[in-house]
Amino acid sequence: MVIPVIDFAAYSLSVPAGQEDVQKLRGIADELRKAFTTVGFVYLKNHGLPENVIENTFAISKTFFEKPVEIKQKYERPADDNHGWVALERENLNPERPVADLKEAYNMTLMDDQGTMPLDILPDFYKVFKEMFSLSQELGSRVLDLMSIGLDIDQTYLRQCHQRMGNSGNATTLRSLYYPPITKGVKPGQVRCGEHSDYGSITLLFQDDIGGLEVKPTGFDYVPASPIHGTVLVNLGDLMQRWTADKLIATKHRVLIPEKEVTQKKGRQSLAFFVQPDDDVMIKCLDGSGKYEEISSIDYLNMRFAATYLQQKT
Repeated sequence: MVIPVIDFAAYSLSVPAGQEDVQKLRGIADELRKAFTTVGFVYLKNHGLPENVIENTFAISKTFFEKPVEIKQKYERPADDNHGWVALERENLNPERPVADLKEAYNMTLMDDQGTMPLDILPDFYKVFKEMFSLSQELGSRVLDLMSIGLDIDQTYLRQCHQRMGNSGNATTLRSLYYPPITKGVKPGQVRCGEHSDYGSITLLFQDDIGGLEVKPTGFDYVPASPIHGTVLVNLGDLMQRWTADKLIATKHRVLIPEKEVTQKKGRQSLAFFVQPDDDVMIKCLDGSGKYEEISSIDYLNMRFAATYLQQKT
């Protein structure tokens, strides 16, 4: 099972709205639908999000993550909010594993209080994240447009259900992930990121060149989702699978501890843009089957968060 690579040039961010080749869009939509009904993941090349924007976000994130813990703690994610720094071993994405994940993260939206951000130590932090968020938002919306076409519904339907991304009433989040170098013993059963599927509609994932991500298509063992320069890796979330009555598949994925010591000593980074419908959107099966009970976008997300985060230490 190979994760397909799709040329997104016909609907790239560099293509002005209203100037798309409709026939080409249909072809990309069909390729996306095929990927999301089989593998659940797809690489998009020629997506139009500038490489320097991605690199700037990686760079400022790394600078933050390499600060001492006592500094990062000032910006920690509170128990009643999803935004801010997530400490090492704070999450357990696979509850069946006995110990928490060996990673850190920083979650950010455009609506976050800038007073809680590390602007005192990194003045450009919000500016850099905002640019990455805004461009990812438009790219995500274009992927949703093509998914609508592939599902044979109105092209604007899914975009309209996500129209408040970056504003109040929508939980779409840009997450910077950091897997620090492993310099001491790993706990039995511990991994960098436990087996899980994402929660929302789709995820845009930008990887560094270290690699380590593995995905598990239905009926197959885990396969590498190795970095491909210039691409963004897109995958389905559980909410979209529910929304499509299992027509599209949210595939489990993980990041294990590298077997080679030389790789263990390298830190790993990725940027995940989690696309979530507007909070008040009611998720009901698009095919009218009623296979799943209706639930609001925000209620579903909060339910998943409650099962993910370990009890906040006091």
